[in-house]
Amino acid sequence: MSEGRCSVALMSSAVAPAKEANATGPKAMELVLVKEQNGVQLTNSTLLNPPQSPTEAQDRETWSKKADFLLSVIGFAVDLANVWRFPYLCYKNGGGAFLVPYLFFMVVAGVPLFFMELALGQFNREGAAGVWKICPILRGVGYAVILISLYIGFFYNVIIAWALHYLFSSFTTELPWTHCNHTWNSPRCSDARAPNASSGANSTSRTTPAAEYFERGVLHLHESHGLDDLGPPRWQLTSCLVLVIALLYFSLWKGVKTSGKVVWITATMPYVVLFALLLRGITLPGAVDGIRAYLSVDFHRLCEASVWIDAAIQICFSLGVGLGVLIAFSSYNKFTNNCYRDAIITTSVNSLTSFSSGFVVFSFLGYMAQKHSVPIGDVAKDGPGLIFIIYPEALATLPLSSVWAVVFFVMLLTLGIDSAMGGMESVITGLADEFQLLHRHRELFTLLVVLATFLLSLFCVTNGGIYVFTLLDHFAAGTSILFGVLMEVIGVAWFYVVVSIATFRPPHYGAYVFPEWANALGWAIAASSMSVIPIYAAYKLCSLPGSSREKLAYAITPETEHERVDSGEVRQFTLRHWLVV
Repeated sequence: MSEGRCSVALMSSAVAPAKEANATGPKAMELVLVKEQNGVQLTNSTLLNPPQSPTEAQDRETWSKKADFLLSVIGFAVDLANVWRFPYLCYKNGGGAFLVPYLFFMVVAGVPLFFMELALGQFNREGAAGVWKICPILRGVGYAVILISLYIGFFYNVIIAWALHYLFSSFTTELPWTHCNHTWNSPRCSDARAPNASSGANSTSRTTPAAEYFERGVLHLHESHGLDDLGPPRWQLTSCLVLVIALLYFSLWKGVKTSGKVVWITATMPYVVLFALLLRGITLPGAVDGIRAYLSVDFHRLCEASVWIDAAIQICFSLGVGLGVLIAFSSYNKFTNNCYRDAIITTSVNSLTSFSSGFVVFSFLGYMAQKHSVPIGDVAKDGPGLIFIIYPEALATLPLSSVWAVVFFVMLLTLGIDSAMGGMESVITGLADEFQLLHRHRELFTLLVVLATFLLSLFCVTNGGIYVFTLLDHFAAGTSILFGVLMEVIGVAWFYVVVSIATFRPPHYGAYVFPEWANALGWAIAASSMSVIPIYAAYKLCSLPGSSREKLAYAITPETEHERVDSGEVRQFTLRHWLVV
């Protein structure tokens, strides 16, 4: 082999100062595969500029302990959706058969996306927008997911406020949703469901004390006629919302040093409570019937596209991919952290939690179905109706009902708080890493973010706030999350984005049908985050110098390699580059 063919990339004198200044930080190396004519393959290495300046690399904080990071990620991923959404989706979509598409998307999409986001954040040590220095034209993806996280905060914090309101109401000898003798009850309220009441002629005119407590006693829904008649914020819910916002602020204002301590409580408490509720639930009459309904297998449902769509969306919701939270959390890791192992651990814990919570939920649903002599389908719900109507009604029938209610709503608070912390951290880290002024004044910026979230959340604690909540829940983080994930990994979920739009069904709350202008507003909310991606791409292309070819070269080449574009060496324009990849 001739000496000329065995080329070795030497470090130039221009790179040497960067090495010296960042001697303690991670070194970014480029490996280039060189194939000789005689079949011998060699790899050349070149030291590249680190993703950040030496000062930024040294100043960026890291997690105090590895466990702080793991608990934060697990606490964010394991949220209220694990309790109120996954079990219901299993029941609705063929029982145990739903595990087929769920596990399929977990393997081919969930785990790879989860690992990809952890790796992106850990390597670049920046938030959701900053990591797109690897492909500047797609930085709009980062801003889009930050906006989605902000939208979610507008209504997610309200769920925590509801749980806090219920917790305060549970400190009494008789739970207020037990009987129909309160001022908020209507003449339609009935203390017990008659057998087969759901199929009777007067079934629509009867309501339970638990349903009336939630919709009339807490939400005051009866004082609103729809989205055009919201009314003022309710002071009780507003007070609870203030406490939630204050807790979020003091958990986040110092960064991961403080939030990493809070999750030791918020991420572990739900498992203690779930285990206690499971032990209680399986001893109730009818629990076996409920669990059997949860696990019943109907493979014919797998022929329906909606089942696969539900599985794909649930993976995104359950793991929290496409929201920038995993990128933000992992950006505070040490450069050498084993994020692949973290991805396997956290996704496994999340899926096992979702599956096991179904036994807790359906043991109580089976008990309620037997108690009222109705099919399980009449009591099985998802969303707020499950945890704020059905479950409280079941707890109210147990001995020491107030104790069980306190335990249950403490679990909801801890499930919600660490997930809300993750969403806020995505916004704060993503924008603070982009704008150094915000980074230098993180405490003030955090205060502004939580205050803005609070002010917009006030629309959800009005008399008609549940309509605003339903609208945001339906549009803010549905198709837009899949679209953001599509932009992150082309080819993983593109079909399901298209089908989810084609099979779109407008939101509804009970018998209330949302007007057309509300659906248009909802699509505007969804489009506002998705449109950031093409808008920023167009802005980036227009703002870059040179010809159209040079603009594209700059836009798809990592910022750390722009000097290669200046010299005319753009690997992305060569077939050999894509064949090697």
